[in-house]
Amino acid sequence: MSTLSVPPVPTSPRDDAIQLYRAFKGLGCDTAAVVNILAHRDAMQRSLIQQEYRTMYSDDLSKRLASELSGKLEVPIFTAVLLWMHDPAGRDAIVIRQALLADVTNLNGATEVICSRTPSQIQLIKQNYHSKFGVFLEQDIEGHTSGDHKKLLLAYVSTFRYEGLEVDREMALKDAKDLYKAGEKKLGTDEKTFIRIFSERSRAQLGAISPAYHDMQ
Repeated sequence: MSTLSVPPVPTSPRDDAIQLYRAFKGLGCDTAAVVNILAHRDAMQRSLIQQEYRTMYSDDLSKRLASELSGKLEVPIFTAVLLWMHDPAGRDAIVIRQALLADVTNLNGATEVICSRTPSQIQLIKQNYHSKFGVFLEQDIEGHTSGDHKKLLLAYVSTFRYEGLEVDREMALKDAKDLYKAGEKKLGTDEKTFIRIFSERSRAQLGAISPAYHDMQ
């Protein structure tokens, strides 16, 4: 979830905390003021605001936001504001949890987050997931997904992948051939081959596989 913009001159977390407190007071919450402040701060600034708010008012800003804004904003905006208050790994953990436990499991949402993160980012997500929800991410994937989709997500969250920029061209060509045989040249699809390659290869390596694969078509 990206922020809109950050002021060129750093703002004071203390001043922001005071402005938010004032926005909460009175007969109704000044939602425009709240959104305007939080939408124009980056993750570090919002973290400092939360610390100042807790220090000054002995209150949890995230819980106060949930209470004050509930029913006053459209659901997507309300959700975005609450997610802004978490660091990237914590935000990803919440998005995945909501996707897996929704009334209609939103595998696209969980898959987009998990498959677009580096191994080191996934490790942070897994730590946040267990800390926030008291269950391991792998357990929720196991319990709320099925079939090849389950295998893909479990492979992504448990397999080590190189994160550097170096590429093995020979391996890329071999992987491209294996993918072609597993898909285009096969009646049906050999999902096991796709899962193995996509979960084990680095982002740079996958970038080298793509043109090699297209050359075969």
